[in-house]
Amino acid sequence: MMSSLHRHPRVRLGLLLGPPILWLGVAYLGALAALFVTALWSQNSFTGVIEREWTLDSFRTLFTVEVYRTIALRTIGVALLVTLIDAVVAFPIALYMSKVARPGLRRFLLVAVLMPLWASYLVKAYAWRGMFAEGGLVSSMFEAVGLKSPGFGLTATVVTLAYLWLPYMILPIYAGLERLPDSLLEASADLGAKTPQTIRRVILPVVVPAMVAGSIFTFSLTLGDYIAVRIVGGTNQLLGNVVYDNVGAANNLPFAAAVATIPVVVMLGYLAAVRRTGAMESL
Repeated sequence: MMSSLHRHPRVRLGLLLGPPILWLGVAYLGALAALFVTALWSQNSFTGVIEREWTLDSFRTLFTVEVYRTIALRTIGVALLVTLIDAVVAFPIALYMSKVARPGLRRFLLVAVLMPLWASYLVKAYAWRGMFAEGGLVSSMFEAVGLKSPGFGLTATVVTLAYLWLPYMILPIYAGLERLPDSLLEASADLGAKTPQTIRRVILPVVVPAMVAGSIFTFSLTLGDYIAVRIVGGTNQLLGNVVYDNVGAANNLPFAAAVATIPVVVMLGYLAAVRRTGAMESL
């Protein structure tokens, strides 16, 4: 049996890749197909029963009712802002870890970056809720300088999500900088380039694809999140909340599926744009 497998590498490859590809096709692509089909159904407004007749009523409601357009744009805006904040914060951390810190400190910092991922999502989200609450750390810091605390709302949501997804931005940038030879930095210094010039002409060309790779995680995770905004977002809603509410209380699965197609379509467009930058190689 083993000898026949060695003589037929294609059979061996098929046995190796067959199960995960089958799982991907059934569990993931099948679920997406079911999502799009469900979005074409409708709900009887009187009985609440789902009618399995194809119609575009859910999409028509989604694009004609102003509140849903506002929520969609707000969600995309929050995802972009969280991604931008993470990129700005992650770059100096990753640069210090990869090019400045000594090996022992580098390992310690790498563990420190990974450690928040070991904690529960809810624990971290509720910790930020406590800090943004009246009398919390954030509120006390703002009051100490005579400013009003932002409290619960979009600001708290953006800060919480930026903290939650920050490791997913730091690690790709760190990996990209690790591939940058120190000799290039030394050559730049020998040629008289100052630090800003070295960052702009030597480091950034390597870091930008890694940032784009990290943004895939931060952007997509923010698009689909619905828990953080319920914990620290106050009365604000994102697309994830609309899906959750229509699956739960309203039991309007067709409309929930139609809303869920927005992040899917946005991410497909985003991934197509990212693929052109070559950032996929930094994953």
